[in-house]
Amino acid sequence: MNVVIWARVSSREQREGYSLDAQLRLNRERAQANGWQVVREFVVAESAKRGASRKAFNEMFVWVKSHAKREKIKAILSHKLDRVCRNMRDAVRLQELEDACGVQLAFVDNQFGPGAAGALSFNVMAAVAQYYSDNLRSEVIKGLDERVRQGWPTGLAAYGYINVEDRDEPLQPHPEKSKTLIRIFELFSSGNHTFKSLADQLALEGHTYGLSQSRFNRTALSHILKNRFYIGELHRNGQVFEGRYQRLID
Repeated sequence: MNVVIWARVSSREQREGYSLDAQLRLNRERAQANGWQVVREFVVAESAKRGASRKAFNEMFVWVKSHAKREKIKAILSHKLDRVCRNMRDAVRLQELEDACGVQLAFVDNQFGPGAAGALSFNVMAAVAQYYSDNLRSEVIKGLDERVRQGWPTGLAAYGYINVEDRDEPLQPHPEKSKTLIRIFELFSSGNHTFKSLADQLALEGHTYGLSQSRFNRTALSHILKNRFYIGELHRNGQVFEGRYQRLID
């Protein structure tokens, strides 16, 4: 029997040491033990890129549907149900795939019997997987909201700052870019510069923007000069919170 392997880990699971390699190994061992031929493997680590899991799932679904007959695919093999089904919508789509193409789901750990009882067990576990996903999303949002209330921004540090592993001060001035940031505001506040002349002066003084784009452009300078983060304001959900990080601009 020909099968397709699906493997997925979330960013949280990766931090806890749950690797894709281990998941793939278990899937391959299950396929080998049953004499199944692996036609293709789909693998996604959610931290790689936002939305990567959804994109990869859609790619897998479309590929299996279009190649099921030609490649004689009979099953999608995954470690557990919650690896491939994170919500009821996915579960319904995969059930439709079985009805249309005869491609069933196979798991290393979860097993579902035939008939109504098996379908009930599958639907219950799919609902549990969706609950876990929804609850995790809610907890993440709650954590981000609390972080901002405590005076710390979320995500990557703004230009001039750097994220550090320090619970008391997780955002600190960058040793070099903070100097450039101060210089940007000094030059622009003089009233003698356009964005172009400001960029020219910064380049002349040896200030750089980033690795892929060393020279400041109009967009970058406009974003920096208009960003109220630099005067200690954190905006979230229509509210403004006072930042606790060290301010570089008066």
